[in-house]
Amino acid sequence: MHQKIDGIIAAGTLGDRQLNDQDVARLENLRGLLDLKINPYPAEKFDVTHYAKDIKQNFEDENEAAFAEVSLAGRIMAKRGKGAVLFAEIQDSTGRIQLFIKRDALCPDEDKDFYNLAVKKLLDLGDYVGVKGSIFKTKMGEISVRVNEFVFLSKSLRPLPIVKRDENGNVFDGFTNPELRYRQRYVDLTVNPEVKDVFVKRSLLLKTMRNFFDNKGWMEVETPILQPIHGGAAARPFETHHNTLDMPLYMRIANELYLKRLIVGGFEGVYEIGKMFRNEGMDRTHNPEFTCMEVYVSYKDYIWMMKMVEDLLEEIAMKLHGQTTVSVGENTIDFKGPYQKLTMFESIEKYTGIDVSQMDEAGLRQVCQDLHIEVDPTMGKGKLIDEIFGEKVEANLIQPTYITDYPIEMTPLAKKHRSKEGLVERFELFINGKEVANAYSELNDPIDQRERFVDQLALAERGDDEAMVIDEDFLRALEYGMPPTSGLGIGIDRLVMMMTNNSSIQEVLFFPQMKAEVTQANAEVEE
Repeated sequence: MHQKIDGIIAAGTLGDRQLNDQDVARLENLRGLLDLKINPYPAEKFDVTHYAKDIKQNFEDENEAAFAEVSLAGRIMAKRGKGAVLFAEIQDSTGRIQLFIKRDALCPDEDKDFYNLAVKKLLDLGDYVGVKGSIFKTKMGEISVRVNEFVFLSKSLRPLPIVKRDENGNVFDGFTNPELRYRQRYVDLTVNPEVKDVFVKRSLLLKTMRNFFDNKGWMEVETPILQPIHGGAAARPFETHHNTLDMPLYMRIANELYLKRLIVGGFEGVYEIGKMFRNEGMDRTHNPEFTCMEVYVSYKDYIWMMKMVEDLLEEIAMKLHGQTTVSVGENTIDFKGPYQKLTMFESIEKYTGIDVSQMDEAGLRQVCQDLHIEVDPTMGKGKLIDEIFGEKVEANLIQPTYITDYPIEMTPLAKKHRSKEGLVERFELFINGKEVANAYSELNDPIDQRERFVDQLALAERGDDEAMVIDEDFLRALEYGMPPTSGLGIGIDRLVMMMTNNSSIQEVLFFPQMKAEVTQANAEVEE
């Protein structure tokens, strides 16, 4: 190991990067630990009994005996002191706490090298360590760990960014570059504790959603991610090839058609929370890989589903915030139902003054031209109406609003409206100007469904690469009979954005999709 370290230092490179002075100093410290016969990457487990947050919340002078023996592990995030006493801060999964390291307590025998050399000189910020000791308050009132055992658990070879905070907690010289934060999320989570809270809330949101559905008796299921036919949504798929079967496969753009097959099979309610993949553009609210929840319940319709959605979102807001109102940017969103309802045509007329309900394709194209909305020849009536709505209506829908009763051309998988010719029983939920949920009274007439798929083929022939294809097996399932069903899809990432007051989808994904990183090695390959 010594020879390897010496070789790296001599070469001045590690992998594809040039070593700087700090890198070399840390490698020399690594070698120093090895010289002291200290394994910087031990295999043995380290038992943790206490955590920083719990200690700070529960320790009092009168219950000091309860904290006479504690064991913590984490990263060293600060280090100061000289002589026989060293102060440090350790950060575990819950927060930070101060370490009080006294030479004679750590090294009660004659040999003080472990303190003088290993801890005092060779310990770097970012190193993972384990400590054992007791809890007390310093003269300054700081709850601290009086350390009597110290173990190196993992040596950090790269220095962490130093994020400075003043006495009021305000950050300056922070690790704030978005591209670096998203590429190196492990660093972001370490030095920006508030980022971790976003993902804790995301996990709680999903747990609350699962509990809500489970308590209603609906079953969580899993459906294929690799599919022979890309169905269930209007989107461009990612395509791959299976060598053994010698056939093309598509990463799913939706799981709808498989979940409805399970309703045909006799399950009364099923749901799935999983990844979808769409080979489309990227922006602050779109990532090619995203998380969606879809739920299907037999013997229900889209009117029933509206009330269910209101109950679900109200419960999520209460779990995450203790109230139904949530700050989202400059707006305060109230997730308590009932929500406002507008039909698709009503909403367009409200915000444009134009009634498009009786227009043909030519009339809709003229409206788009008059409103300076860019369209192309591949778009049919449904997409033209959707463009008008997206450009002129969406941004106005701040408080939770249901847009209902869509034109049949826009929704090939929804049931025809029970009383309005040319429409389907569908709603989308918009919050803060963005779509969050989409629901139907599901089409269960196999003959009507086949005709809708054929209409989609006509759009595909015109050049619409998002048009649906015919799924003969799904049609066969419908021919066996599917009960009246209501289905719902919720974009988890967008909902998390709103519940955590983030304006970018990249902030709520651990590892958002990004362009290839430009490094010295791949730059040379590119050249």
